[in-house]
Amino acid sequence: MNTRESRDALRRAALWVVALLLLAVWAFPVLWGLLTSFKTERDVLAYPPKVFFTPTLDNYREVLFGASSIVANLWSSMVLSAWTTILTMLFAVPAAYALARLRFPGKRASGFYVLATQMLPPVGLIIPFYLVLQKVGGLDSYSGLTAIYLTFSLPFAVWLMVSYFEDIPFEMEEAALLDRAGRLRTLWYVILPQVRGGIAVTTIFVFLNAWNEFLFAVVLGGNQVRPVTVAMYNFISLEQTQWARLAAAAMLAMAPVILIGLFAQRHIVKGLTLGAVKGGGRR
Repeated sequence: MNTRESRDALRRAALWVVALLLLAVWAFPVLWGLLTSFKTERDVLAYPPKVFFTPTLDNYREVLFGASSIVANLWSSMVLSAWTTILTMLFAVPAAYALARLRFPGKRASGFYVLATQMLPPVGLIIPFYLVLQKVGGLDSYSGLTAIYLTFSLPFAVWLMVSYFEDIPFEMEEAALLDRAGRLRTLWYVILPQVRGGIAVTTIFVFLNAWNEFLFAVVLGGNQVRPVTVAMYNFISLEQTQWARLAAAAMLAMAPVILIGLFAQRHIVKGLTLGAVKGGGRR
């Protein structure tokens, strides 16, 4: 028994060590960027790197209220991400439900299209998207970029949510239909409450993907619509890179993502494990 307890203790200690190492690998760039955002440019370029220094808020004042302010860019990112998330979920929920629960002509082709869009390299779509938006006057506009964001966020949301709908027992839906609830009422009152964890996870992922998007924004955006991921390049030039201000802008851009992760981690874990638990039970 002592030998077994010792092995269990060693195993737990090894798991803790591995977990702490993985956490350190993830957290070190974030913590170093946070420290850099409070340094002066002289401290940033000092060698060896300074760990102890006099902190300053000048970088945050500059990126918030100075000539290099990114407030407008944060607003652009928020508008694009919010509209992309709202429209994606409005279309993805009924589409995923139809693919998972209904029989209709072209169902297999629709499922293949959803899967195929996840395999296309985004860089190969830049030129066609640019030409289309140029023809319809959608360049450097919220509507144009939101439409482009939907092309990759909608298939992702449908692909993610289909598995949640498939895990709902058909008996629940059949019982509601026998009670003459109707297809829409059954979806609203019976099916959606069962997959709210999956909806929460999908909503969060769609928002984060839109917030972090860079490739389409830098090519199809402009001066009017310029997300924060693109605006951070204002601090990089041929002459120099303003590392301290860049770090401050990066911290501000990461803040919404970190806050969403902290407040929604319970929903994320629950939603990600919901399908696995139900699927395991059915098997």
